[in-house]
Amino acid sequence: MLKSSVTILKKEITQELRTKYAINTLLAFTGAALLLVLFTLRADQLDPTPKSGLVWIIILFAAMTGMMRSFVQETEKKTWDLLQLNAKATDVYVGKLFYNFLFLLLLHIFTFFFYMIMMNLPVVSPSYLIYSIFFGAAGLSSVTTMTSAMIAKADRKGAVFSVLCIPLLVPLLLILTQTTKIALVDGTDGSELNDLAALIGYCGATIAAGVLLFDFIWEE
Repeated sequence: MLKSSVTILKKEITQELRTKYAINTLLAFTGAALLLVLFTLRADQLDPTPKSGLVWIIILFAAMTGMMRSFVQETEKKTWDLLQLNAKATDVYVGKLFYNFLFLLLLHIFTFFFYMIMMNLPVVSPSYLIYSIFFGAAGLSSVTTMTSAMIAKADRKGAVFSVLCIPLLVPLLLILTQTTKIALVDGTDGSELNDLAALIGYCGATIAAGVLLFDFIWEE
């Protein structure tokens, strides 16, 4: 299983480095969104609390711009059947999921780095900032990978992807806003462990659901 998943991961990385589609799209979107937020909404003048949640809106829409193609490109390039012949469903899903996680983790780091500089935000709790970035990438990648697989053979992929993703991601965004507020504004006092537990639980539940559901999607 691990060997096949690593092979899928390498394929995804090689393909992205060749086309640079998702990299260019997400960097352009994120950069434009950061400038829009700073100069149009004057977010640098907001209180620290809304600042800690605004960054996740930027990351959400940036992720939805690029992550839809995770499985959609397999149907567009007619390689879905080839994957079915050469790999197991779980191997394909885990390989795609791990690639999306790494990609979104880099996007999170890039976005937070420039966002915090532009907004002049201090880091009160570095550990909770790391938790937010890591588990935020895990949660976003699990939902977008699962949803991309579900809509891969649909007619209006873009609209269906958004309709399915946003309701699933609302709980994650609420939790991430709270943990980011702890990292950048409130600091830790011992009462924040429930938020961290909810974040880990959400990631575990969505990853497990994706693995289980993909077996049925794979055979259709």
